[in-house]
Amino acid sequence: MHLVLRLDVGGRPMAWETWEEAAAHYVRGNVAWTLGNPFFTAHGGICRRSGILSQLDIHPVIAVRGRHQGSIRPPALSNQTLFHRDRHLCMYCGKHFPLRELTRDHIIPISRKGRDIWTNVVTACRSCNSRKDNRTPDEAHMPLLAVPFTPTWAEYLLLSNRRILADQMEFLVAQVPAGRNRIF
Repeated sequence: MHLVLRLDVGGRPMAWETWEEAAAHYVRGNVAWTLGNPFFTAHGGICRRSGILSQLDIHPVIAVRGRHQGSIRPPALSNQTLFHRDRHLCMYCGKHFPLRELTRDHIIPISRKGRDIWTNVVTACRSCNSRKDNRTPDEAHMPLLAVPFTPTWAEYLLLSNRRILADQMEFLVAQVPAGRNRIF
């Protein structure tokens, strides 16, 4: 089943939600506006007075009223989204690898006070990560092929969901900074 893209009222991407979570926003009257045609209809019970089956159309993109803190801090770092950000390429040798052969490499190693943040990590194949060992790329004579960056929330949501509907994709890609939308 496809997920629903939840935005704040200002149109900032916040999170992926299940249709059940989205339905709760509709029922509570928290949906300010929607984008796209409904992609799912939830059916409820039969109204005792009218005898009509209740149904709720779920849109692919919903803007929800209320306070949202999600997009203020950077997106969570995970191997899955890191590997997607780097397009499953080793940032040292430039080769494409299957997921099981990729690792998270810290540019400045953790043991040397490096941090586990987006701008200090890259995707590396097991061989290159082992060869780099506990050194910086300069010390190992292994230059990086790309500069690591912290994805925006729109990029993060694109990276974290494989089954994105056209309306959702169009909205999110429009939020990606110029020059970086080539990955999507």
